[in-house]
Amino acid sequence: MDKSTISGRRLTRADYEALARWRFILRRFSAFSASAAQTAGLPPQQHQAILAIKGQAERTVTIGALAEMLLITPHAATELVDRLCAGSFVERRRDPSDRRRLVLTLTPKAERILHTLSVIHLKEIGENAPAMFSILRTLMQR
Repeated sequence: MDKSTISGRRLTRADYEALARWRFILRRFSAFSASAAQTAGLPPQQHQAILAIKGQAERTVTIGALAEMLLITPHAATELVDRLCAGSFVERRRDPSDRRRLVLTLTPKAERILHTLSVIHLKEIGENAPAMFSILRTLMQR
């Protein structure tokens, strides 16, 4: 298939406009999220980390798993977890099923901040959902 086409047809001005609007909404949400995290006293990457840990409640989260979820290197994840531990947001614990592994758990402090941030993020998503769905419908129809 020709890389300049999608489903065998050339891209139109409307395709580019829809993609530009989609990228704008994503950037605006990212800026909102970063600002909300900073206001709550967390750097944005730390907010993303505690959300990733909380979002994996059905399985244990190791530093390697966190690195994969955040698309960062294991070394960067280790440094991030060090900062989270220093801020009393995360604790490293031995995995009861494999004592060689360390698993990450959120502290009550992290749980409180994450809950507050999640409530305002869900509100923001709800307010932007109609525009997001509209753009996605436009992109999917192409």
